[in-house]
Amino acid sequence: MPSDPAVSQRTEADISTQSAELPSATVAKQLPHGRLLGRILRSYGLLTALVAVWIIFAFATAGIFLTARNFSNLIRQTAVIGILSVGMVMVIITAEIDLSVGSLVGLTGMTAVLVQTMWHRGLFLSVLLGICVGLAAGALQGWLTAWGKIPSFIVTLGGLLAWRGATQGISGGNTYPIEVDSFKAIGQSYLGSTAGVILAAIAIAAVIVSVIFRNRARRQHGLLPWGWAGLALRIVVPCLLIVIFVAALNAYAGIPIPVLILAGIGLGGEFLTQQTRFGRHLYAIGGNAEAARLSGIGLRTNVLVAFCILGALSAVAGMIYAARVGSAGPDAGTLLELDAIAACVIGGASLMGGRGTVFGACLGALFMVSLDNGMSLKDIPDFVQNIVKGGILVAAVGLDMFGRRRGEK
Repeated sequence: MPSDPAVSQRTEADISTQSAELPSATVAKQLPHGRLLGRILRSYGLLTALVAVWIIFAFATAGIFLTARNFSNLIRQTAVIGILSVGMVMVIITAEIDLSVGSLVGLTGMTAVLVQTMWHRGLFLSVLLGICVGLAAGALQGWLTAWGKIPSFIVTLGGLLAWRGATQGISGGNTYPIEVDSFKAIGQSYLGSTAGVILAAIAIAAVIVSVIFRNRARRQHGLLPWGWAGLALRIVVPCLLIVIFVAALNAYAGIPIPVLILAGIGLGGEFLTQQTRFGRHLYAIGGNAEAARLSGIGLRTNVLVAFCILGALSAVAGMIYAARVGSAGPDAGTLLELDAIAACVIGGASLMGGRGTVFGACLGALFMVSLDNGMSLKDIPDFVQNIVKGGILVAAVGLDMFGRRRGEK
């Protein structure tokens, strides 16, 4: 059986991606000090920063920030940005960008709600048409980028304006309330505690299986497999977090439906990027597009698929956004593209391409929403919040560039 060209002619970015987030002793010996330090910071820095932010806001709000009710709201708010980040990180890995997802959130949410209010259709058709609109928009932008050779920055900047204009056009500038209760439940309902416990058990089993398969993949790709201590660390820590997470949500009203959707999409995205040929090709394209082309990887097709996935996920996020607020408005989703990009970069993705993970992007989304939530509880003015988030984004990109320069020495 012929070998996968993306494996037989691995680029540097592909090899670094297949390595674990926690560098093994062998990999550590092969890395310059600057790159090793950068990898350690990317592995632990965001999680440490997130815990620090939670502690600071817990004290600043006299414990309100970490109450079960606020934690549930915090996680539910993370769902929209998290879903966008899952698709965005795939595009960023290929060294492309999408500035239109916020406008696409508004367009797809409005489309789904108008199907209910004007056509008087139910949940299935409204969701289906919303996803079709998102998929078509993503495919168009991907085609213009991959085959039209137009920079994705320009294509999606145009999309940002065009999709916002389309939303305002089909809505007439009006806000439409959601009439279908089952659609509204997508953004507002909860699973009971029993269902939460069952899902936690399934998630724990999935973590164990995933770690075992990833360790096997490392061995097949010629990398040093994790020892028993490494395996235990990668199994125990996520499983403990799952138990704490579900227990905290069950302490209020259960697991919010948007969080369940995010979890499913996140797991699917993590599997797609880490365990499939498509995922390896994305990293190869972002790491060295010319080497990937010479290895037989279809650059244009893979970039198109990445944009299509992001378009479809933007539609899912748009419908959750509309369902959560109970209506679709012409300005829905404004600036969400910046939150999604910031979440990916803060989560370890590089705007230069070739690096990033779905897990890191979702963690970055949680970090961004935690800042919003905590600063809102403290009644910090909006302009200060924007300054803080903008500074964090610039700092994250600066650290990424600093790490790359150190690694090149």
